[in-house]
Amino acid sequence: MKNFEELSNEFLIRFNKNHFPAQPSTLYGPADYFLGVGGKRIRPVLCLMGNELFDEINEEAYHVATAIELFHNFTLVHDDIMDNAPLRRGMQTVHEKYGVPTALLAGDIMFIVAYNYLNKIKTANLEKIIHVYNKTAMEVCEGQQIDMDYEKKEQVSMDEYLHMIELKTSVLLAASLQLGAILGGAGDGNQQHLYQFGKNLGLAFQVQDDYLDAFGDPLKFGKQVGGDIIANKKTFLLIKALETASPPQVETIKELIKTNPADKVNQMLSIFKSCGIDEWAKELKEKYMQTAFKHLDDIAVLSIRKKPLMELAEFLVQREY
Repeated sequence: MKNFEELSNEFLIRFNKNHFPAQPSTLYGPADYFLGVGGKRIRPVLCLMGNELFDEINEEAYHVATAIELFHNFTLVHDDIMDNAPLRRGMQTVHEKYGVPTALLAGDIMFIVAYNYLNKIKTANLEKIIHVYNKTAMEVCEGQQIDMDYEKKEQVSMDEYLHMIELKTSVLLAASLQLGAILGGAGDGNQQHLYQFGKNLGLAFQVQDDYLDAFGDPLKFGKQVGGDIIANKKTFLLIKALETASPPQVETIKELIKTNPADKVNQMLSIFKSCGIDEWAKELKEKYMQTAFKHLDDIAVLSIRKKPLMELAEFLVQREY
């Protein structure tokens, strides 16, 4: 069994090549540029790990993993346009560098080329793989739209936020594992346990991300602490604070959101801490992790085969950056 780092290196050797034609370079150059910005490539490697959990890695898993990574990058290019983001991983976003029309087309091309890789699958599993892939792609788009809808709402409930995060973040992690499991010959029961492992891991990952943005060490986190607070983003922390704070504190939160004072982050963090939001977030993350590990435990394979996934899960939610 290989760990995440080993499989990541194997995937990168195959992925770091030309996926697009040479011409017109004004279209394919921007697509290549964005892929070159890099990233952790977590989702495609999860596909390989989902395969290896049940059997030796099927060569076709690399095609599916590549399709997943191209789809993920397509969503990032379009998300950056919607968020009007100037930078991605410290580099200019595609729409900033090449303009919005070209960025839209570059994202579209990634989405289309992803299907070229899926078309390379020759096994009897193709229909099931296409079904899971398409369902997931639709859910990710739904999650992005709901996220934008929530920006216009004054208050979002915890259940509403959870639903959005499941669609926008968790389902692609979960589906990446399931797609690998299908190629590994897993039965439906094992596939569903693995899917639920990935979904709950995704929720724990988002809780940790929200927590680090507010309470992380800026030297380790690598970003400005309180970025979500400055941007008035609805996060696990803000939603819980609005649900549990005293009426005067709720009024202060709403006033901070409207006025954006210079010391907004410190004021908001003070309210979070007085409401115990920092400890609550740690407990919530642990709840999702325990649910994830319960599903992993219920998968009918030898425990030794599950070790790489357990190690990766612990790393993702215990990280400080």
